[in-house]
Amino acid sequence: MKPLRYVIPVVIIIGTVIACKKDNQDTTELRIRLTDNPYNATEVNVDIQQVRVNLQDDSTGWVNLETKAGIYNLLDYQNGIDTLLAQSTVPTGTLKEVRFVLGSQNSIKIDNTLYPLTIPSGSSSGLKIKLNKKLNAHLDSLVIDFDAALSIFQEGTGDYKLKPVLKIK
Repeated sequence: MKPLRYVIPVVIIIGTVIACKKDNQDTTELRIRLTDNPYNATEVNVDIQQVRVNLQDDSTGWVNLETKAGIYNLLDYQNGIDTLLAQSTVPTGTLKEVRFVLGSQNSIKIDNTLYPLTIPSGSSSGLKIKLNKKLNAHLDSLVIDFDAALSIFQEGTGDYKLKPVLKIK
């Protein structure tokens, strides 16, 4: 296992979770934040259109979070800097899956040249991470590590591909 300083992650922090009572149903304010560590490129742009969470074991529990859709240069969020990516009030329960629905404007800039960053099936099915995290009524957080160093590949044709490596921390 490489020491942490050699693993160059993009970290998405699912932050503050505050419960409140509404119509006898517990809810949780769920916030997703985006941050990064250095990577050997000028820009790594990901077109995030929607963040969704699933609170069921099947496809009936999906909730779209209020997402700040846009193109995020992951390298803008380094050294403790982050940005709020999505938030919503969701039913308190067990978080089963997080999905990032991506657009087509993904790119990487290396040596002042901007290259398209292709994400196989990322635009259609999204980037997914499965988990089993119980949300509670108090401050709660979940860190999802998007490891850019392990995720970006240059093919023999010169094209860049993003095969996301997402981990729960």
